[in-house]
Amino acid sequence: MEKRNWLITGVSSGLGRAFAQAALAAGHTVVGTIRSEEDLRAFADLKPGHAHGRILDVTDSSAVSSVVAEVEQSVGPLDVVVANVGYGLEGTFEETPLSEVRRQFDVNVFGAVATLQAALPHMRRRRRGHLMAVTSMGGLMAVPGMSAYCGSKFALEGILEALGKEVAQFGIHVTAIEPGSFRTDWAGRSMTRATQNIDDYDDLFTPIRQTRLKASGNQLGNPAKAGEAVVRITSVERPPAHLVLGSDALRLVTAARTAVDEDIRAWETLSRTTDFTEGAQL
Repeated sequence: MEKRNWLITGVSSGLGRAFAQAALAAGHTVVGTIRSEEDLRAFADLKPGHAHGRILDVTDSSAVSSVVAEVEQSVGPLDVVVANVGYGLEGTFEETPLSEVRRQFDVNVFGAVATLQAALPHMRRRRRGHLMAVTSMGGLMAVPGMSAYCGSKFALEGILEALGKEVAQFGIHVTAIEPGSFRTDWAGRSMTRATQNIDDYDDLFTPIRQTRLKASGNQLGNPAKAGEAVVRITSVERPPAHLVLGSDALRLVTAARTAVDEDIRAWETLSRTTDFTEGAQL
């Protein structure tokens, strides 16, 4: 396997850490972003000379651009960039403050966009590279009590799909990584939870929240295997535009997409009634 330079945001724990460890184990060089000096030293110690830490807040777009430019100069040309930073916001739509929804999009959408936009010009000039972002199975299906989170991931999915079609001409690949439930802290200490204050939703949402908390730490998904899967697709000639990770994600995404297809078919006749008699087809 050709040795490559990777940039992965959010490598202090969870899937970001697993992606970094898998890439390092495969002999690649990894620049990982973290939020503290302590985590910086711990990451560099994973594989001295190959693991390079950078402190970064992805919501600071100027800092993101500066870090990417500096890494290109000091470490080398970036071959793979994984916009991994993100967090979960749990709460019904009506109970979630708008300020929390904005924060969710600032991190999950605009942080990823800033990272990919900073790396893209360098890859475009070289006519090669692989851009990836971690969305979620929640970017292809939605569940009650996660409207802000799923909304942010749906938005990122659309951006990535359009981006992939724009940059394919330059030899640049784009992949949306869509994990299911993995054994990380995502559903535990890393989850932000809106206050439950409307009794009408309790019967629906309380069992969902309790089930998620109970499963935290015992999820089916193995982060190390997710890391191996992500490294694997960087070595193939035609990597996927969508990489669903986990059997639970496969089941839930398939069911959601089937439901959309059924709606489209059921209302196809009505859909066609909204055309002019003549007009341009896209």
